[in-house]
Amino acid sequence: MRREKEIPTIEYSDEQNDDFAGIKREAIRVGADFPYLPKSRLWNFAAFVVYRIIMTPFAFLYSKLKLGLRIVNRKAIREVGRQGCFLYSNHTLMAGDAFIPNLVSFPRRTYVVVNAENLSVRGTRNWVQMSGALPIPTELSGMRAFLDAVETRIGQGYCVQIYPEAHIWPYYTGIRNFSAASFRYPVRLNAPVYCTTTTFQRRRIGKRPRVTVYVDGPFYPTPALHPRQREKDLRDRVYETMCQRAQQSSYEAVKYVKKEEQT
Repeated sequence: MRREKEIPTIEYSDEQNDDFAGIKREAIRVGADFPYLPKSRLWNFAAFVVYRIIMTPFAFLYSKLKLGLRIVNRKAIREVGRQGCFLYSNHTLMAGDAFIPNLVSFPRRTYVVVNAENLSVRGTRNWVQMSGALPIPTELSGMRAFLDAVETRIGQGYCVQIYPEAHIWPYYTGIRNFSAASFRYPVRLNAPVYCTTTTFQRRRIGKRPRVTVYVDGPFYPTPALHPRQREKDLRDRVYETMCQRAQQSSYEAVKYVKKEEQT
């Protein structure tokens, strides 16, 4: 992999818990009363305008002009027809990780599972939710409503995007270890799974890398296994595929060094 001289270096100690997004907010409360599935016709019409008329064109322009985005094997999503599906991806871009799922699944709508902090900026909660955010509950009482929302969106034939690494590592070229916990959703719903792997290549001009996203799948839960084993099996197949795809990165914009490995 080709690397620029004097590129930024980030030290980390825990690849599952360290977060380098650089944004710290106090999470809003997300409990049993959170409106995951708004029934207001006006709200849903506004959500259509925000997602389709505003965000989709903006996501396309941003991804093409800012990221130089190329999506490989996007047609694989068609294999499941109108059936809802889950997307699992590495978490390496700030705005890009909000926009790319929209383009991968187009014209199908995608809902993104996010931390509650993403809805914490005053005055933006409705906008973020209309853009497709499904916040993880901060209270146990909200889990039923959250699971019902995920099941509903899958049943409607939409995609649900999950970042199993949980935390953003900007421009990281590997795949961080992640647990099988988030794979309980497709196992519970017996739904197909895709993974998208963001990779980075050098541009002719500038230090910002060009982004290529690879789409793989569908993967299905293995019925013969116990539910917990299905989750792990599905996780392992997705993880191994993403690790193989990550090898397509040929440019390192940021170097990550584990603290105890330094001399």
